[in-house]
Amino acid sequence: MQFATLGATGELPTVTDTVHSTAPIGVFDSGLGGLSVLQHIRSLLPHEDLIFVADCDQAPYGNKSADAIQQRAFALSRFLLEQGAKALVVACNTATAAAISSLRAHFELPIIGMEPAVKPAVAASRSGVVGVLATTGTLQSAQFAALLESYGQEVEVVTQACNGLVECIERGELDTAETRALLERYMRPLLNAGADTLVLGCTHYPFVRPLIESLGSPDIAIIDTGAAVARQLQRKLAEHALLNPSSLAGNNHFWLNRGTVASFAETSALIARLWSAPAIVLTLPEAYTHINR
Repeated sequence: MQFATLGATGELPTVTDTVHSTAPIGVFDSGLGGLSVLQHIRSLLPHEDLIFVADCDQAPYGNKSADAIQQRAFALSRFLLEQGAKALVVACNTATAAAISSLRAHFELPIIGMEPAVKPAVAASRSGVVGVLATTGTLQSAQFAALLESYGQEVEVVTQACNGLVECIERGELDTAETRALLERYMRPLLNAGADTLVLGCTHYPFVRPLIESLGSPDIAIIDTGAAVARQLQRKLAEHALLNPSSLAGNNHFWLNRGTVASFAETSALIARLWSAPAIVLTLPEAYTHINR
């Protein structure tokens, strides 16, 4: 398979090389939340090499303009392509909504995105009320509006923007009093409305799933899309004959541009904690920290 790279001046890309099945998969997110998706990918595709970029200095994307998010998405995609990625996973609902159409128009390789799991939530709901926890950027996107138009006509969908929750998770505060108070405040309207199914509309939120479960009733279904994204990635790789034939365990590479919000060492330790395994973390080159597409 051949792929395209973005020119230095932002011109339309040209086909430049052949991608091999042994090439790595590139994954990026606005911060550490994409690690929840990476875990599903690693479980389903144990022989693939994975490269993960956490754009922590720019997190969260949810309060940024669509143009700013697109600029970051193109910068990180370009970095991953230069590492030889054979496929990209945009492990961020907000970045998917803002940038995936443009990315797919510019790059000729499989690009998998995220979207809140409204369809399976509607199918799972017994009460006819579905709650969605997400960022403001996701909830205000045209993509989310289209999901509601397609799948939310026969149920009541109650949405809640969770301002500040991503920041708590980025600090590793997975079960603190502040995080618990935020979730109690954000979940209360959904539960009061009768929601029996909750959609985790941000890749960060699975890391506080135990807390969400403790604040809801035992019969509430909680749905995130990480496993579905991994399956879609597997299908796309198979379609393009890009599944790695190796029988060896794949390597994991982590890149981080953390510089101002907290120390690099602290965030590297948090990556290892969330990944549940040792992680060697490298510094994202400065050229990709602030770059226009």
